[in-house]
This record gives sequence, structure tokens and C-alpha cells, in this order.
Amino acid sequence: MLKSEILEIISNGENSGIEFKRDDIRPEQLAKEIVALVNFQGGRILLGVEDDGTISGVQRDNAEEWVMSVVRDKVHPTVLPYYEKVKIDEEHYIAVLTFSPGISKPYVVRHSGREDIYIRVGSTSQIATREQQMRLFQHGGMLHTEVLPVPGTGFENLDLSRLENYLRDIIKDPMIPETREAWINRAMGLGFLTEATGEMYCTIAGLVLFGKTPRRFLRQAGLRVFGFASEDKEYKALFDQILDAPLVGRWDMTGSERTLIDSGLIERCIEVIKPFISEESDSVDQTLRRNTHWFYPLEAIREVFINALAHRDWTRFVEIEIGIYINRLEVISPGALPNSMTIEKMISGQRLPRNLIIAEVLRDYGYVDNRGMGVRTKVIPLMKAQNTVEPVFDANEDYLKTVLYRKKEAE
Repeated sequence: MLKSEILEIISNGENSGIEFKRDDIRPEQLAKEIVALVNFQGGRILLGVEDDGTISGVQRDNAEEWVMSVVRDKVHPTVLPYYEKVKIDEEHYIAVLTFSPGISKPYVVRHSGREDIYIRVGSTSQIATREQQMRLFQHGGMLHTEVLPVPGTGFENLDLSRLENYLRDIIKDPMIPETREAWINRAMGLGFLTEATGEMYCTIAGLVLFGKTPRRFLRQAGLRVFGFASEDKEYKALFDQILDAPLVGRWDMTGSERTLIDSGLIERCIEVIKPFISEESDSVDQTLRRNTHWFYPLEAIREVFINALAHRDWTRFVEIEIGIYINRLEVISPGALPNSMTIEKMISGQRLPRNLIIAEVLRDYGYVDNRGMGVRTKVIPLMKAQNTVEPVFDANEDYLKTVLYRKKEAE
């Protein structure tokens, strides 16, 4: 790293990815800053710089050895910093420690018989809250929130007719439970029920897939859909609804083609927004029906909705939002992309499901592409073919936003 680059970084001050530290700090203080950075998005620690940006320089003779011993003894799991020295003048140099985002979160500081989890909040490193710790465990693959119990629920909160339809008609199970006890055992085996403190509860997966009224017990379940007659949010919306229903529909499979008997959340959402994302032709065809023109490819819409429902972060206590504007459709799925997933990897077809049970059940119904590459094989090519524009993806620590733009009318 060049001296000019370091001076520019120092002039901009500390932020979420930059921390200044004197080199005489205690080992646990350095470990705290390292852990906070790798638990967030990575970053740099500049040893030999005061909090106000004054360059005091590194005074230790064995600075690199000291840093590596701190990492080895105080930070768990192990991280590998990139260490470099940047000479400022004849008397001063700065040690730059660069860390990538951790892939084995949460990282902890081991000190005095304790393990403390820190996270970066603005330009400070703070003890992670309970909710932040849950997200870190989830990012690291150590916590699967979809199998957590939902307080206040039980076997009676599952829609048994929908669950039986799944077993009998969707996955062709030859052994359908006949008693309440048998149903409970089967639902527990599938991950739809769980036992905690001697009581039986629906899991998040069981409730959102087959629950009678999921939002009654899980406020972030369901979908919020709204629309505006402009390109931005205005004071008065055309519509603003919260939909509450199990994810999957109930299907009649007795004929040559399956027939929807009772809509799931996806179908109900399409029904609600259809008047705002399509238009019927003025004339009728030979069967006396009016053709429907969709402003966006219907399969692309379904795929984006399903991805949001299948992969959302259940530690976030907000609903998925579907916003419709005159020039675009936006879907906001709560939570950051899981672990090391990026938008580039997602577009390339890499698969890393956050909620395995939910994703597999949706795949059984055919809601999810069997290859798990719907963004690459459906959304992008369909949008390019119909609307001549690719979807836009925006990911941060709070959400993944997918934007589908309408085709511009020829001028």
C-alpha cells in the first residue's frame, strides 16, 4: 500500500471498515477490533494512528509477531490478517492489518475465561445484541432459524388438509398417518413440529408452510404488498395490504393436470397485484376470452416472490415487501445474503439456501426450480426477452432488493 493511499484513508477518518489504534493497546483491545471487523464486512486496522488521525507511529520492535500472537491467542476461530508496513517518514511507520469478512461467524474474543462477540456499529466496536448474535450464527451456518419453535403454537395450528395433500399427492407418500399421535410424529420428523421445555410447538418452517394463520403467531410472516401511481412513494397508495396465508397451495392431482383447490401465499399475491401489473385487451379471441398482457414476465415475478419467501432471514422482524410503481416492481427480502454469497455468485448460479426445509418443500411443489438457478435461468433471460432490460439486485446488511423494470414505450 502506498503512503499516499494511507494518508488519504487517515484524512477520511474512522468508519465501519477503518479503525485507528495506538500500538501500546492491550491484546484484548486489539482482538476486540479484529473480531468486530470480521463479524461485519472486514476492513483495516491502522496501528500507530491516534483516534484523531495523528500519526504516532509503531513503537514496538516486534509489532508483527505481537499482532500474530494476539490473533492466535485471543481470536477464535482463527483469522489470517494481511500485515504490511507503510513508511510515513524517517521516524515513523504504520502497520496496516487487513481482514476479509469472516466465513465462520461468529468470531469471539477469548479473554479471562470468557468469549465475547463484537460487531462493528458505525465507527465503533460493540458487544453484539442477542438479535445480532443470532444473525451471526445464522451467517456462519451454525443456526437454522427455520426449525426454531414458535411460541403459542401447537399441532392444531397446522392445516391438516394441506399437510395431507402434501404427503399424499405431492410427494406420493404411501403411508399417510391415521392418528393424531402418528401425525405429530411425522410432522416432527419432517421438521414442521419441535419439542421445547416439554411442550410441542410449530417450527417456523412448519408454520409458514402449512400454518392456518401464520402471522397471528409470527409477525414477520406473510407479505406486504402496496402500489403507487408514480415512480416514488406518495402520501396515498393505490393499495396497501398484508397477506397472511400458508406458502403452499392445495392441489387436486386426480386429473391429467393438477388443479388448484386452495391458493397459497404466492397465488394470493398474484391475484391481488394482477390489476396493477397487467392489462386486458379490448377485443376477445375465438374463445370469447380477453387476452391478458403482463407488464413483466409472469414466471419471472413468481420466481422473485418465491426466492424472497424461501431465503428470507427469519431473525428480521419485518415482512417481505412487494412494491409496485408505474415503471417498476420491487421485492425486498429481509436480511443480508447468507454467509459468503454475493450478487455476482447468485447471478452465476451458485446455490446456498438459507432455509433448507422451506426450500425443499417448495421444490417438491414445483415452486422452486429443480436446479435452484431460477435467477439465472428464468428471471434474467425472461426480463431481457420481454422487457429488454435485466433485473437490478441491491444487497446490504438489511435486505436483498430485486427490481424488475417495465419495458419503455417507444417514443
